[in-house]
Amino acid sequence: MSKKRLVSAAMAAAFAASLITGCGASGGGATTTAGKTTTKAAETTTKAAETTKKATASGSEGKVLNIQAWNEEFKSRMEDHYPGYEKVDATTGKIGDVTVKWTITPSKDNAYQNQLDKVLPDNEKASADDKVDIFLMEADYALKYVNADVTMSLKDLGISDSDISDQYKYTQDIVKDKSGNLKGLAWQACSAGLIYNREAAKEVLGSDDPATVQEAVKDWSAFTDTAAKLKEAGYNITSTTNDTYRVYSNNVKTPWVKDGKLSIDDNIKKWVDDSKALVDAGETGTQDLWSDDWSKGFYPDGKVFCYFGPAWLINFSMKGDDTSSIAGQGGWGFCAGPQSFYWGGTWIAAATGTDNPTLVKDIMLKMTTDKDILKDISVKDADCVNSKSVNAELANETIDPVAPAEGDDGKMKPGNISYILGGQNPYKELSEGAEKVDMSNISDYDQGCNEEFQKAMKNYFDGNASYDDALTQFKKAVNEKYPDVQAD
Repeated sequence: MSKKRLVSAAMAAAFAASLITGCGASGGGATTTAGKTTTKAAETTTKAAETTKKATASGSEGKVLNIQAWNEEFKSRMEDHYPGYEKVDATTGKIGDVTVKWTITPSKDNAYQNQLDKVLPDNEKASADDKVDIFLMEADYALKYVNADVTMSLKDLGISDSDISDQYKYTQDIVKDKSGNLKGLAWQACSAGLIYNREAAKEVLGSDDPATVQEAVKDWSAFTDTAAKLKEAGYNITSTTNDTYRVYSNNVKTPWVKDGKLSIDDNIKKWVDDSKALVDAGETGTQDLWSDDWSKGFYPDGKVFCYFGPAWLINFSMKGDDTSSIAGQGGWGFCAGPQSFYWGGTWIAAATGTDNPTLVKDIMLKMTTDKDILKDISVKDADCVNSKSVNAELANETIDPVAPAEGDDGKMKPGNISYILGGQNPYKELSEGAEKVDMSNISDYDQGCNEEFQKAMKNYFDGNASYDDALTQFKKAVNEKYPDVQAD
């Protein structure tokens, strides 16, 4: 669920003193920036700790809890699972005598980030009832806020390492600032794998058993060989080259920007070579994710063998509420695929300046570490949660398939994850995948570089540009988006 990362000049000015930028070209510049950053981080930590101490010592926190989000997902999780939460109306709730106000700003055209950039820098100066207390982040742009002083560290909230020891490491690596401070928590573990068409597997591979399919896609070489077999039977192995991109990009050994210079990892180059071969062989397309052409494979006539994704893609995106779709007929299966990866997730962050630190801490802990709540989320919302022990428990349970049905509101509700996957319980594979995800090479530049690289390489795949020309297009886009990066 990637979103556009368009950093406005206004935001850049507002955050200039707090954002940690990439290293400059010269060693002296980098040393000076690092020194300022360390000092700033120390000042921010002290300030945040003092804010928390004052609020908790007074015994009277704020009467309004303001939460900024880009969609209704976390709001629905709070309404359904947070103890004592009472829904008042579409944008308001109550927790005891505290009023909860939701500000939902869709991500389209960067609107959500623009909203955060407007309200967070001066949050400490805002009136008590207007202060942002919690805001949500996606991984693609999390570091933009994690490396700024608009987010509080968990330690300043009183959350310890032992409190969150059952969570997957990668979910914490994504929201650590340059000084190692953890600044957010996720209730989801969006580890992902290969979601395959069972009918196609039986027709081409002789079996739709996950172990049989995994052997046929166990690495990229096997994946390519299987693509040729599928073509003979009239199937594309994926809908588009972009289906596999995150799998490759999550497994890089170097970040996009190293020592101020653009770096294209070998695994990214491998995606280009492998994708070009599949396109030239007529075994995949080049359409954009989320387009109508991309989703044709959700239906039997689309003739697509597999998609790559996590639990949320399976349950919320593959038309499980339509009984004519593959999901609606329980026709997908799940296996690990060539490489482990993750896609998506939502991180809860405490805004610097909150006057509700105790309540914010409780929400973060209950929604991301309370095992009863997390299991309830897994079962009722078909999520894969950020708890090793809960997922291990679920992996050993029988999950009864629930078919699509009309809800109380008259609308069709999708079947649960086990139904969509033909009775399969995917939690063992999802949990194992989450343990293998390595996000140590994440950088501030990931969203922009990933988006521009895929955009440029589409021209190459479509035969409208040579690889070198596409690469030049990519580097030019990086230069325009990130002037501090040496891309030549």
